[in-house]
Amino acid sequence: MKKKLSLVLSAVVLGASILTGCGAQKTETTEKEPAVTESAKEEAPAADTEASAGSSDKKTIIFGAAPGPYGDMAKYAIKPSLEAKGYTVEIKEFSDYVQPNLALANGEIDVNIFQHRVYLENFAKEHNLEITHVINIPTAALAFYSKNIKSLEELKEGSTLTIPNDVTNLTRALKQAQKAGLLKIDENADKATFSEKNVTENPLNLKITPVEAAQLPRTLESSDLAAIPGNYAIAAGIDLRTALYTEQLTEEYKNLIAVKNSDLDAQFVKDIKEVVESEAFKNVIESEEYLFSGFQKPDWYKTKWGK
Repeated sequence: MKKKLSLVLSAVVLGASILTGCGAQKTETTEKEPAVTESAKEEAPAADTEASAGSSDKKTIIFGAAPGPYGDMAKYAIKPSLEAKGYTVEIKEFSDYVQPNLALANGEIDVNIFQHRVYLENFAKEHNLEITHVINIPTAALAFYSKNIKSLEELKEGSTLTIPNDVTNLTRALKQAQKAGLLKIDENADKATFSEKNVTENPLNLKITPVEAAQLPRTLESSDLAAIPGNYAIAAGIDLRTALYTEQLTEEYKNLIAVKNSDLDAQFVKDIKEVVESEAFKNVIESEEYLFSGFQKPDWYKTKWGK
């Protein structure tokens, strides 16, 4: 039986918000500590000097994650090998997509693991943050789910479709709806203000409603179809195999590990990248004990491991 992801918290899913983050959000530190296995130690030998344990003798690395599976990826696939290198690793969970980047920029956390490059770059530009990506990681794709129909062909005139309401993922969802043959969009529309109003052809007159991404799983009770990012689908306990249509991710939409620009060359960041590229990381990702094996892999991973 696959291990249950520790992130499936209904209260978080009900209260999460992507676009608004007024004031600091309550965070949690993952309590259950994974054992450091012998294989992890072999894959990530302890550092020879204090300098190799991190920039400026850094001994503690704090990861930030949003609702979904990526906090667990840090916990099970990254943390043990970093601990074998001599670090103390903490994982803080935030309730939305806003606070992890703000917390990274202000030094509350050292690393975050929850977003793709398009979102990171748009957010950093909008908020004038000096944060950047380190390496892409396996990612659960956005997909279309329904409790009312068994295939997209069953959609009828006036059927309802709910999509994420942040501009990055709204655009992403409508592009996938276009690829699925449901509608057409204006490809030349301003990316910064793109909305459902940029749908140019809608043969079924689908009623498209943008909703906060964390709330999308709840809309399955009332809508005919919902476009749900993979992390929120998993957090809501949705079986990814039940999707009626699944996005094929390009590299810019695969999730990543992010740090502050000033830390990009720090030893602790180099060590994180080394761990992610290690066989120990790959073994956890491919293990049937977890839910990561079905995630879409980044190009570097497929090149290195042939998967």
